[in-house]
Amino acid sequence: MSNKAVAVVTGASSGIGAVYAERLAARGYDLLLVARRADRLAQLGERLGREHGVAVETWALDLADPDELRPLEARLEAQPAAVLINNAGTGGLGPTARTGADAQEALIRLNVVALTRLSLAALTGFRQSNAGDLVNIASVVAFSPSAGGASYSGSKAFVLNFTRSLQQEYAGSGIRIQAVLPGPIRTEFFSSQGLPDTVFPDTAYISAEDLVDAALAGLGAGEAITVPTLLTPGRWDEMEAARKAFLAEVVGGQVAERYNPA
Repeated sequence: MSNKAVAVVTGASSGIGAVYAERLAARGYDLLLVARRADRLAQLGERLGREHGVAVETWALDLADPDELRPLEARLEAQPAAVLINNAGTGGLGPTARTGADAQEALIRLNVVALTRLSLAALTGFRQSNAGDLVNIASVVAFSPSAGGASYSGSKAFVLNFTRSLQQEYAGSGIRIQAVLPGPIRTEFFSSQGLPDTVFPDTAYISAEDLVDAALAGLGAGEAITVPTLLTPGRWDEMEAARKAFLAEVVGGQVAERYNPA
């Protein structure tokens, strides 16, 4: 690597991760790109280095494997990056009776455990200079329990709450932490799991490029939560108001009358 700031992108071989890599290279960041598919990573890294004049490292890792995750954690702690895009994830979609416990555990290792450990490792590096950008890719499905997507929905709810809690911890610091909540994106997400894109109507999709450009604009504007397809910002304010009212009520120290014996 050169002396430029380094951006680390997981799940970088295609889709959202590859677009983040492209956009960050265009902004002059050196890159450390991580994904399982070494051939795709190598092709992307060679192209971005040539087109943008940046240094690119590619690490072919399965982040669901603790032994493969550990070297990346150590790298983030010992050689602080400027940016971490926690994009790697899987869907594990389908009825749990068919997909089984092993597939759900593998999803949790990647979507939850790897994201958590890499976030904390990056923050260890960021604290050395009180600077850095941590971007965690959640999903609008964090608000939508889903038959056939139990662990995926649960994992994205974790990502959202985990990221929001970190934002509270680091409030007032020079470290920026953002949660990005995509809706349906035109990527390989569904096809890689043997599902058609017709899960959603064609009009529901936006491109990975539009998603990333909106997310980077949100980060630059200081947004903690970026939902690129939320056309009415007041909807989020309404949800937040309802959430706070709910929490205020449930710490009132009383059992609801409906649960008292007649």
